[in-house]
This record gives sequence, structure tokens and C-alpha cells, in this order.
Amino acid sequence: MMRLPTHPLLIVFTVLVYLFLMGPLVIVFGAALSDTTFLTFPPQGLSLRWFERVFEITAFRRTMLTSLQIATMATAMALVIGIPAAYALNRYRIQLPGWLSTVFVLPILVPEIVLGFSLLRSVSVDQNVPIFTTLLIGHTLLVLPYCVRVISASLASFDFAVEEAAISLGSRPLKTFFTIILPNVRSGVIAAFILAFITSINDVSVSLFLTGPGVSTLPIQLLAHMEQFFDPTVASVSVLLMLLTVAVMAVVEWTLGLTFLAK
Repeated sequence: MMRLPTHPLLIVFTVLVYLFLMGPLVIVFGAALSDTTFLTFPPQGLSLRWFERVFEITAFRRTMLTSLQIATMATAMALVIGIPAAYALNRYRIQLPGWLSTVFVLPILVPEIVLGFSLLRSVSVDQNVPIFTTLLIGHTLLVLPYCVRVISASLASFDFAVEEAAISLGSRPLKTFFTIILPNVRSGVIAAFILAFITSINDVSVSLFLTGPGVSTLPIQLLAHMEQFFDPTVASVSVLLMLLTVAVMAVVEWTLGLTFLAK
């Protein structure tokens, strides 16, 4: 079979797209490695001292731990709610009203600033809920739509006749759910976990309203640091957040393989 030559304009367009996507990352990496006391690119000398500086600052260490706790707990809660919700929306989509699926995407439709302010007013102020709990509620609401949508996409191609056959043969409904349905949508659950975790740990808009004295997330602490300093520490924290995202993907690749998620 004769292979057609690639058009030069297509090559140029592809290169421009890659530059557009990778350019900002290269600039951030370069600024984080700079040996100067201010943000600059290209870097004037190479040094890792600004990465060391991140872990020397107590506020960064504390908020990094808080962000990891919030992201992990919010993602777990969103999956606990989202998996049964996605199952019900697909299993009983004929019996359930059509507008019900819209309820689970409202946090996406509503601007994050409005969501954050609403939670501040109704949960933190009116109900006097602790800051950490309010942050957890906010992040759970933020990532819940992603969990429901991604898992629903996996369940859309699932044949529920298999579940009915297992129940007719004597399997209990709960056992059938865990032994038949969940293994078949495992790729969707893992993809939902990755998307929700990354969204939560990088969130700014909702966390900006819900943080308070003694409790803050890493992105918010980074903004506070930028108000007083303009050193490469900002770029170093950004690089660490990117590396954390890559690490999550690497763990999935190492344990299951990304080809598994494509199934």
C-alpha cells in the first residue's frame, strides 16, 4: 500500500500545537531552576535551591499536607456517592426522570466562584461548620460531577442482562454489584479517581472562599506567597504540582497500564 506524503502545513500546524501546549511548562521548569532571586526566563544559572526552599517554608509543608488530605478524602467521598448514582442513572434511566442527571452536573454549570461563595455563606457562616469540613464539602461537590459522568460513560456500554442473569441464579444484588458490575467499570472508576484527585488538588476558585485561619490549601498559600515575594519558589511549587500529577499517572501505568483504561 502506497503511503501518501504528509503535507508540510500539517507538520507546521502540529509543531505549533505542541509548542502551544508545552511552551508554558518549559518556561515554568526553566524559571524554577534559575539561580536568581527573582523569576526570569531563560534561567541565569541552574540551581535546585528553590525546590529546597519550598520544603523549608512551614506554611508550604502544612498546606501541602492539607491539600493531599482534602483531595484524597473528597475524591473518596465523591466516588462513594458517584458510583451508586451513575449505576442508578444507567440501570433505571427509563424509570427515573430525565432532569435527575442534570442535578449531578450543576457544580460544573455553576461558576466555581459562585459555588465557593454559596458554601461560605450557607455552610461556613450560617451553620458554623469548621473550615476543614467546609473545604471537604466544597471539593466533594466540585469533583462529584466528574465521577458521575466518567463512570456513567463506562456503564453506558454495560449489558445489565448479565446482572439480571446472576440474580436469577441466586446471587444477592449487593454481591452481584461488587463481583460483576464493579469489575466491568473498573477502568471508569480509576479514570474518575485520577480526574477528581487532580481537579481537587489544583483547585483555586472554591478554596479561595473556604480557607481560613490555620487551614489553607497549597494553591491558596501559593497565591499568598506571590503577594509578598516574586522569587522562583512560585515556579518550584508549580513544578511540584505538575510532578505530582505525573506521579499519579505513573502509578496507574505501573499498576494497571494505561492501555487498561482504554478498554
